Amino acid sequence: MSDLWPQTRVWLEQIGFSVQSEDIWLEALTHGSLNVRPNYERLEFLGDRVLGLSMAEWLFENSNGNEGQLAQRFNALVSRDTCARIAREIGVPKHVRLGKQARDDGAHESDNVLCDVMESLLGANHREAGFEASRQLVRKLWKKSVDGASGRSKHPKSALQEWAAGNRRKPPTYELVDRSGPDHRAKFTVRVTVGGVGSAEGTATSKQDAETSAAQAFMEQFG
Repeated sequence: MSDLWPQTRVWLEQIGFSVQSEDIWLEALTHGSLNVRPNYERLEFLGDRVLGLSMAEWLFENSNGNEGQLAQRFNALVSRDTCARIAREIGVPKHVRLGKQARDDGAHESDNVLCDVMESLLGANHREAGFEASRQLVRKLWKKSVDGASGRSKHPKSALQEWAAGNRRKPPTYELVDRSGPDHRAKFTVRVTVGGVGSAEGTATSKQDAETSAAQAFMEQFG
């Protein structure tokens, strides 16, 4: 594996990551399309748990909400969308190491890739500096999201489920109607239907997010 780019090390340190061994940071920024081992997958696994525990503790300490309210906020704050947005805010796309075809296809701007890399960087930081330093880094990078509206309102799918029940309708059904693009830039279109009322569609970079988009569209049209 090659050396860490000097500008990448400077960038990592400016963000607040603890860079000691450059090898682990190369691993954290290396996508599978480069066909070298190791890539970021193992560190992503670790970083996902670092983020999860950090966020769960943070919400527990700073909210009097019940379990359902805490889970709703937690799921929004550790979601693919939130992780990818924070990755963009700190400049991750310029530093991801990709194969030429993947970069030409725009993988450095893919929500899936950026979320994975954001988590892998937290995993690398945990290996370099431990949990406490990584927890403080999460609190720094996620502060705007935690202070904002993420997860404070009911999830669109839950809202639609309750709307259907309240209107004496069968539960909504979701159908995948289209999938296109390469894996790292896949687009999914889902249709949600409530019998006797109508249907709406949503498109996103994951099936789950497309279902959410469809539920939101349905509520805007019929709710």
